Amino acid sequence: MQALWKREGISNNTLMVVHCDGPLDHARIGRALDRFLDFCPWPSARLRRRLPWGPLHWAAGARAALAAPPVRHKRLSSPGALHAELEAELNAAIDPRREPPLRFAILDGAAEAAGLQSALVVTWFHPLMDPRGGQNLLAHLAHLDESDGRAPWGGAPSVFVTGPDPRPLKERGRLGRSSQRYMRTLVPEAPVSPGTGLTSPGRVRFEQASFVGDDHGLGGVRSTREICWRLALVGSTMADLWRRRGLPDLPFLVPVSIDLRPKGEPGATFGNVLAFHFARFKPSETADVDRLTRALRQQMTDALRDGQIDANAVAMEFLKYRPLALMLRDLPGTATRETFSFNCADLADFPPALEKLFGRRVTNAYHAPSVLPRPGVGVFFNRCGIKNNLVVSWIEGAMETQEVARIIEAIREGMGWRAAH
Repeated sequence: MQALWKREGISNNTLMVVHCDGPLDHARIGRALDRFLDFCPWPSARLRRRLPWGPLHWAAGARAALAAPPVRHKRLSSPGALHAELEAELNAAIDPRREPPLRFAILDGAAEAAGLQSALVVTWFHPLMDPRGGQNLLAHLAHLDESDGRAPWGGAPSVFVTGPDPRPLKERGRLGRSSQRYMRTLVPEAPVSPGTGLTSPGRVRFEQASFVGDDHGLGGVRSTREICWRLALVGSTMADLWRRRGLPDLPFLVPVSIDLRPKGEPGATFGNVLAFHFARFKPSETADVDRLTRALRQQMTDALRDGQIDANAVAMEFLKYRPLALMLRDLPGTATRETFSFNCADLADFPPALEKLFGRRVTNAYHAPSVLPRPGVGVFFNRCGIKNNLVVSWIEGAMETQEVARIIEAIREGMGWRAAH
């Protein structure tokens, strides 16, 4: 999908922002990164395709040729400068063919009045890893920092990437074709989004807010932490936006990521270890959030039962080999750069094991992914300690700041949260 906007140079970056209670030592982070390259080369790899029809893959040279990504250190003069610096980092698109797909920054002094002394910002080219992988990477670096050069992980490195699918090519090919047929029948016509009609997209913007409150039992559902509840709530806020803009009552099409790592295990760090379920519902079906939650839950249950999520995961592997022209036939509207209605994801909890990082206590952490001009907006949840973080990312021209503020307030009210102090 990113290739649809190649000429516009739209960023494909993801940020992980970690606030700490004191200044971080950039030399410690640099040493940990350099030690990490002794075990794993991917932070300094480049994205390659040997032939026009060959597979996309990450390539890295010998250890002697690898250099750890630099750690940029900047002191900011005012609290308001932090957000501007973060948005600049999100928009400084990484070219994975010519530079490392990962970079680090330490931003000091931006929010001292609130007791936040330093922010560690990890930026990566999205295909390098997913948000859980970013957290795993921080855990690896923390282990290397604490071990002071000794072999961490009990003497044996972790599994950094998933192994190859053991199923034969014929079986995987059948599953991939099944996913392709499914994608072509998802919606009868192309979805609309806040970015529909946008021909000259602006920068990626984001707004983050932290809240506290109970996450269980609201609205008569099992838990408001469940992705189906949260998607239903976000869908209702988007339906309000659709009504205000006079957009048609066409079905929403929303990709929902499914983490394939074994529960209770850290799993792989690099590569997006995800499959996708595609939720469908109309704006007119969002008035009753409880009822919509049950319908979305049933959709996901049916997809699991029918093996569709597994088929989608296999198909993603085959996409490494497929030219863009063929991929454009798989979703209605992609030839005109229409993809999904909006993005929504719960990026889960920041690990309690990372309460301390490079000698400092973590006070909050959240993810801010970029979004494409179409759909033009994404809503992302995560939790760090008692703080529920909500991030709305959008493209200038697709959304207005007051519309973003309305989305944040509607979600806060629906979740029963209150502002964190």
